[in-house]
Formats: sequence, C-alpha cells, structure tokens
Amino acid sequence: MAKTGPHKPRSFKKRKHARDKVLQALYQWQLSGEDLDWIKDYFMNEQGVASGDPEYFLELLYKIPSTVTELDATYRKYMKNFEDNLDPIECNILRIATYELIHHMEIPYRVIINEAINLAKTYGADEGYKFVNGVLDPLSQKIRETETTA
Repeated sequence: MAKTGPHKPRSFKKRKHARDKVLQALYQWQLSGEDLDWIKDYFMNEQGVASGDPEYFLELLYKIPSTVTELDATYRKYMKNFEDNLDPIECNILRIATYELIHHMEIPYRVIINEAINLAKTYGADEGYKFVNGVLDPLSQKIRETETTA
C-alpha cells in the first residue's frame, strides 16, 4: 500500500529542498569551475542538505553535469532567440527540470514545471519564470507526450 498522510508532503518538501540546494550548487559549479566533490562536501556540511533529501541532491549534482551536453541540447530546441543570453540561474533550472522530465517519470510533469517556475521566481530574473515556463511547457509535451495528452 502506498504511503499517505504526513509522509508524502514531508517527502515532497525534502525534494523541494534538494532542488533548491542543487540549483545553488550547479550555479557555483558553472561559474567557478570548482570540483564537484568539493561542492558536494561544502553543501552537505555547510548548507543544510542533510535536512532535505541528500540522496536526490547527490543524484542531481553528479548526473546533471555528466549529461549537461545532452540536457542543454534537449531544452534549447524550445528556446527562441535567447541561446546566447541565457542566465546561469535559468540555465540550471532548465537542466534540473529537463533531467527530471527524462529520468524521473514518477514525478508528474506538472510538478516538475511548477517546481522550476518556483525556483525561477525565487532565484531568477524578474520575468525569468515566464521564460522557464515557455521552454518547459512544449518540452514536457514532447518528452511526456502520453502523460500530457491524457
């Protein structure tokens, strides 16, 4: 039987926390070029990752950089006229969401988009969330065609 009640929202909050922290970690990785192991240690020990979902944080922290070329090529198909001016925050939000759309079919696409929009509202440019939504909506329809048409 599936868990219900207080366990499900707590798990959701922990993943939300992991996404928040991995966005910060990926931003640091992209701009500084720091070693991922150093970034991992810093976030695990100094940034409260343990209070969220550390396993999910670690998956995203290591898998996204290892597949960054494929992820970027996937979401960039849905960008118009912004490829050269993509903000590092929005770029990493799109990477996280694209990775989740492809590799975490258990997470509904609407949840992934909503989480990405919330990250963009918190960390991105003033209208960055509109841009993120404008890329992820058609991307999710392509990647999750069966789910989006149901």
